[in-house]
Amino acid sequence: MDNPNQSKTANQASTSVEPTPLTWGKSYLMCPPDYFGVFYEINPWMHRENRPDFELAIEQWQNLVANLQRAGAKVEMIEPVKELPDMVYVANAGLVDGQRLILSKFRHAERQPESIYTSQWFQARGRKVAELVGEGDICFEGCGDAFPFRGSLLAGYGFRSDLSSHAVLSRLLGVTVHAVKLIDPRFYHLDISFSPLDNRHAIINPAAWDRASNALIEQLVPEPLVLELDEALTFCANSVVVGKVIVMPACPARVGRILQRWGYDVCVSPVSEFLKAGGAVRCLTLPLDMTISNNASDSNH
Repeated sequence: MDNPNQSKTANQASTSVEPTPLTWGKSYLMCPPDYFGVFYEINPWMHRENRPDFELAIEQWQNLVANLQRAGAKVEMIEPVKELPDMVYVANAGLVDGQRLILSKFRHAERQPESIYTSQWFQARGRKVAELVGEGDICFEGCGDAFPFRGSLLAGYGFRSDLSSHAVLSRLLGVTVHAVKLIDPRFYHLDISFSPLDNRHAIINPAAWDRASNALIEQLVPEPLVLELDEALTFCANSVVVGKVIVMPACPARVGRILQRWGYDVCVSPVSEFLKAGGAVRCLTLPLDMTISNNASDSNH
């Protein structure tokens, strides 16, 4: 498809406006991969015959924790559960808003029991847990499909989360929710095609969205880093920002040059074994320090 943002990005590789850092991203929840593996197939990346190397997965996960901590992030742990191999992708567990968690409702039965343990973890630490309640069943997969950006919430739908979840999120959070329709099953969550860096910059993959969503992102993101498809397939948009450090599963050369010009330090933390189940750095981390409701500090336009 034509890339409507390409010329915009080419002209804006070096920003003349000082960006405001994200107000979140220095505290994360992670789940050790003690029971990780590919035992079923619920996304195009999962193939039971292509099993992850368990020892390498442990090493990669431990290195990711260390890289986040070196960048200045605090990391807390939730206990893994034997029958839940995908619990390691804790970004999908919910969406944190201050002292409250908006709990996910997973689409696939294989992951639905994860919510029980996530809810218990947050409640044990004095945080409130809210569930999405609406007409009929509403699927919503947490930070996998939702990001605060410039005073609103960007929320994906089409494969895992339902469009109907957006009205409930808007009501719970008191913010505008912008819907992004995902159209490529390889990028089944928003966090594989959109990564906010600060209040002006984001790594984006327009090929993952429909035309209307592309127009929306073009309006919302002043200076996007637009990925080519081969770059997007490295999962480089599935990255985590800690201050001025971007922890990435991979960093294509062109992407790295632009990030460097924008003043970011890149830390590549390979997670090849987790890619075999369709997730990378962002999927393995849930931000605990997000505040979305009435969050004026991210709304600099």
